[in-house]
Amino acid sequence: MKALSVSLIALLLVIACTTTQAPNAESIQHKADQVAQWQLDHMDNFDYIRTFVDHTEAPTGWVQAAFYIGLNRWYEATQNPVFRQALIDKAKANRWQLGPLPWHADDQAFAQVYLALADDTPAADITPTQSAFDKIIAANHEDSLEFIRDETGTAEGTCQKRWCWSDALFMAPPAWAALSRITGEERYLDYALREFKATTDYLFDPDDHLYYRDSRFFDRKSAYGNKVFWSRGNGWVFAGLPLLLEQMPENHPQWGELIEQFRKMAYAFKDLQADTGLWASSLMDYAHQPLAETSGSSFILFGLAWGINRQLLPQDDFLPTVEKGWRAVNAKVSPEGRLGWVQQVGNAPDQVLASDTQLYGTGAYLLAASELIHTFN
Repeated sequence: MKALSVSLIALLLVIACTTTQAPNAESIQHKADQVAQWQLDHMDNFDYIRTFVDHTEAPTGWVQAAFYIGLNRWYEATQNPVFRQALIDKAKANRWQLGPLPWHADDQAFAQVYLALADDTPAADITPTQSAFDKIIAANHEDSLEFIRDETGTAEGTCQKRWCWSDALFMAPPAWAALSRITGEERYLDYALREFKATTDYLFDPDDHLYYRDSRFFDRKSAYGNKVFWSRGNGWVFAGLPLLLEQMPENHPQWGELIEQFRKMAYAFKDLQADTGLWASSLMDYAHQPLAETSGSSFILFGLAWGINRQLLPQDDFLPTVEKGWRAVNAKVSPEGRLGWVQQVGNAPDQVLASDTQLYGTGAYLLAASELIHTFN
């Protein structure tokens, strides 16, 4: 019995050493490849999605786009030809088209994938994207950014002709900047930066350095009396900023302003990380409800790792945050590669279950992995 106890102690010590070992490029690649392949293997039937299955099924919609944006980023990091072929096949299946409302930021998200492929894919067709963006510039929408319902009961006829909700800053600006880089036409980047600034001036809280999801949340308080800052809503912005910046020349007059915005958010996230290593769905309520939520957390990890890798954030301050977060996210991945604890489609902090997954959560995970593989190389 004594010998058994000693053996058990030894086993526990081995497990402890294993779980505290720092991530490395090999382990990150193994896990992220598994997550990417699981999602690709489950694109024919979405019966595992709990809510808003119609959003998931839309072939040119933002839910699928967010996954393929992450997959493209993971391909660029690893050069796995299987993933590149999956990207090309999807673009061809979509006929390089945007969503059915091309003036809507959500329906512009797939342009990021098409434009990334355009750099080295002869069959790539950016014409539909350029045509849609030209029409938007010509329309010169000046609608209020207030999120209000129109006479039809929807907001699509009013503020969503512009970027009046935080998610939009991931969906659209990187595509506009990429089109500007590829075509050499500055007007696309000019439009993106003008609208990005308008949204930031409107939704960014200068005290807490976080974005309200939209104007409906300006005066809203949580059950604990805190401001309502949604993890994924802020994660969309924080992941969208690097994707936008990478398409811009570093000597652009607004480069420094965007970097400062990025740093402010980074420090806010560092302070709000829950003891679990993740970020709560309601960021200011993490002390009361540090619920595991992996999509917002993965977007945040991508941004933080991107900043570390480019020496925009001090490694000594942020590496422990990233390492702790990455461990926590990976604890929510099944042995088969299914990412769990992903809050379903929504616009505010909400319930999340261990069994919940979604394509944008997988995309966020792959974005994080694409930077972490370099952080821990």
